[in-house]
Amino acid sequence: MKIQINPNRMELLRLKKRLSFAYRGHKLLRDKQEEMMHQFLKLINKTKLLRDEIEEKIAGVHKHFISLSMTDSKETIDFVLSILPPPKFTVETRQLMNLSLPKFTFDTSDSVPVIPYVSSEINYTMRLFNRLMKLLVELSEKEKTIELIAYELERTRRRVNSLEYVLIPSLKETIKHITDKLNELERGNIARLMKFKEISISKQILQ
Repeated sequence: MKIQINPNRMELLRLKKRLSFAYRGHKLLRDKQEEMMHQFLKLINKTKLLRDEIEEKIAGVHKHFISLSMTDSKETIDFVLSILPPPKFTVETRQLMNLSLPKFTFDTSDSVPVIPYVSSEINYTMRLFNRLMKLLVELSEKEKTIELIAYELERTRRRVNSLEYVLIPSLKETIKHITDKLNELERGNIARLMKFKEISISKQILQ
């Protein structure tokens, strides 16, 4: 569908520049789309592996908690859980092609101290639980990143399609229309000039 515009040389020049920008924008968006898809698929694979690892560790931690319930009293386990210091959790962002992605940090360096007067099994289980929490935070980061990249991929795809199937064809059709119109006007002017010249020559002969 051509753009409604006055067919003159200034508009033709402006549309050609706009078409050039559209081609450049289309290429940049295509490159962005391909790189984001590469990152997206790589992240999907990493997330799947991490989820499998977490499911395995959840089963292990659950097994240890069942074992604890048989060897230690509920009061002892509740006491240990109550004195554990809260972990340090921070949320930051990182950039990927002008896209802000989350970066979660779960610091467990001093979250699970060795607690005296309780069984080594309790200390070990608490450390396992803390490591599991760290992996869960990492999984949350990856899944949120996947969600944001998927949204940006869809947004980029719509922009690429808009340029490729709407704007660029419209600009090309309009440029062709104006070019044809200007060529037609130029041929008309040349024909009038030649006619005027013929009339002038005829008048000179008759004189």
